[in-house]
Amino acid sequence: MILVTGGAGFIGANFVLEWLARSEEPIVNLDKLTYAGNRANLESLDGDARHIFVQGDIADAVLVSEILARYQPRAILNFAAESHVDRAILAGEQFIQTNVLGVFRLLEAARAHWTGLQGQEKSAFRFLQISTDEVYGSLPPGAVAFTESDRYEPNNPYAASKAAADHLVRASCRTYGLPVLTTNCANNYGPYQYPEKLMPHMITSALAGNPLPVYGDGRQLRDWLHVKDHCDAIRMVLALGVPGETYNVGANAERCNLEVIRSICLLLDHMHPTSRAGGYSAQIVHVADRLGHDRRYSVDASKIMSKLGWRARHSFDSGLRETVSWYLNHAAWIDVAQSRAASR
Repeated sequence: MILVTGGAGFIGANFVLEWLARSEEPIVNLDKLTYAGNRANLESLDGDARHIFVQGDIADAVLVSEILARYQPRAILNFAAESHVDRAILAGEQFIQTNVLGVFRLLEAARAHWTGLQGQEKSAFRFLQISTDEVYGSLPPGAVAFTESDRYEPNNPYAASKAAADHLVRASCRTYGLPVLTTNCANNYGPYQYPEKLMPHMITSALAGNPLPVYGDGRQLRDWLHVKDHCDAIRMVLALGVPGETYNVGANAERCNLEVIRSICLLLDHMHPTSRAGGYSAQIVHVADRLGHDRRYSVDASKIMSKLGWRARHSFDSGLRETVSWYLNHAAWIDVAQSRAASR
């Protein structure tokens, strides 16, 4: 059995669904169910004895310790995080509470659990921290992608909180010997992503006839990683990763934000035509840039490719088409997700 935290959110839910589609090994899923955590993401698992859902906070040390004592998981995978940069800029304290204090308490509970294990169970135990490429900061145009040995230079409160968590994870390994693994991923996209993030926000806004806001000139570059490829990488790191090591996960699919938005509009023009003159692209508007907006993120995934044999299976074009199609076919899910935010 494994313990997944944040397993009702975007990446966590995709991981849980993919894991149980491929394995009979059960999952205990601990999620606080904040606005972005949605049980509807997991409704296909209702009645499945392999999925044990517990609503709760990773910062609740008593609850986490009780879960570890009861279920004795062989690994903890921490997806739980506050992750939206705009929210962090406006109100960063919750990001510190979850991404820093929460991770610290989760690590302490994991260490106490691991210390009490014996023999093979102890040597096989793993703590896997799912992190982000934003901890490395902004990459200059034309510079080579970030590697695992590059220094951390976070430029916004969200990235800083994730960087702090990564440092705590590393320290738990170096100080206490806790067998940890860390992944730093590129921008994820795909099904079940909360509509405040770029792709689902643009898709839902376009369909609603609302403006499609582009920060600044829209030339901010990101590497785009399909969430199912990310889940494949996490499974591989859990199975084959070397304790204490970090693995960058990227798809070598850099696109600027404006290009992504225009691509979404073109797909919608074809898949869900509008009567508006100029198509969906006519809804694009440029707005003031975000505070501290990083110009470029890109990670070098050669380590996970060469050491563990991972490869991204989705091209950007096929992944984007699949993503747009998913949102077009899940209007009820979008309504539920948006209503949850409005009620909080």
